[in-house]
Amino acid sequence: MSDSLAPYAAIDERSRGRRFPEPPPRFRSEFQRDRDRIIHSNAFRRLVYKTQVFVNHEGDLYRTRITHSLEVAQIGRTVARALNLNETLTEAICLAHDLGHTPFGHAGQDALNECMREFGGFEHNLQSLRVVDELEERYADFSGLNLTFECREGVLKHCSAQNARLLGDVGERFLNRTQPGLEAQLANLADAIAYNNHDVDDGVRAGLLNVEELRQVGVFERCYSAVIAKYPAVPARRQLYETIRRMVDYLVSDLIVHAERNINQAKVDSIDAVRQLAHPLISLSDAVLEEHQELKRFLRSKLYNHPKVREVMDEARATLRKLFEAYLNDPTRLPAEHQLLVSRAEADGGMRARARVVADYVAGMTDRFAFQERERIWSMSSKDTNTSSL
Repeated sequence: MSDSLAPYAAIDERSRGRRFPEPPPRFRSEFQRDRDRIIHSNAFRRLVYKTQVFVNHEGDLYRTRITHSLEVAQIGRTVARALNLNETLTEAICLAHDLGHTPFGHAGQDALNECMREFGGFEHNLQSLRVVDELEERYADFSGLNLTFECREGVLKHCSAQNARLLGDVGERFLNRTQPGLEAQLANLADAIAYNNHDVDDGVRAGLLNVEELRQVGVFERCYSAVIAKYPAVPARRQLYETIRRMVDYLVSDLIVHAERNINQAKVDSIDAVRQLAHPLISLSDAVLEEHQELKRFLRSKLYNHPKVREVMDEARATLRKLFEAYLNDPTRLPAEHQLLVSRAEADGGMRARARVVADYVAGMTDRFAFQERERIWSMSSKDTNTSSL
């Protein structure tokens, strides 16, 4: 396989290795092993019930974190193959990039970050690395999934200097202001392309966006006009699907052409040469990037800040805050195994360590489990209040 890859691609045989040495896989590549471990993880399965934009119980056809991750992986694989990068590594990074996301999407992350403010904060990207490095418990020899360095550097898309200093080799680039490998760069941009375009679909399906509003956005208007000119009699839903398909193709095609030009101009001949650059090589052209950002601004204004979305997300934020406070103030509300983790952590690191264990537990919840726990804790609190008043 390595013979067909570009010299600047990530090569299994030249991987910087795993945190804990293991014998090489017999019938798979190292990056295939990474991908398979991610797919079999508990955190990956839980993504099926975690919010993308719309809370899971609002409808069966809206994207969840798992369907989003699959769409990101599809885009990533397409571009990786076109550029002769490592397709399997790209897929693994794409599938793992949201493993640390909270329930209720970015509203959940914001709520948990507020709860953790005095205990070191919370950031879902850093939490994804924590999941694959520490929190998964599937192997006898080590905690976490023991992924390759190349996969881990892709999972950690951004990081503060303060946190980077604590992460060892995978945090060095944030201090040195260098780049990750091209597969990691690609996964990052594939994520942005996927969510921008599928949020258009979900927003229209929910009745929060309409085509006439969307036609104010340049890339949508151009693709939609071409669709209705060619398929005027096709039902509106199919016209929308065809428009979104063309927008994705337009962005992905520009990405491939522009990235190839960047790579050729940089004259890189290895992944180490890529890492030493000050700027990423995987990018959209300036004109297309502006169109992409215009769509992003539109979605932020019209969808993510829509009163109906904000109403649901306000409830979600309140739910996570209540759960965090309840567990932090009374760890006996946690399952027995997490109570043990709290005791061990608190013995070493005090209240800050206790809070981190609670944050790990809350972040791992699905939407529906978070609501179930809220009701359970509310019910227990009501019984305690009634009992004390007797």
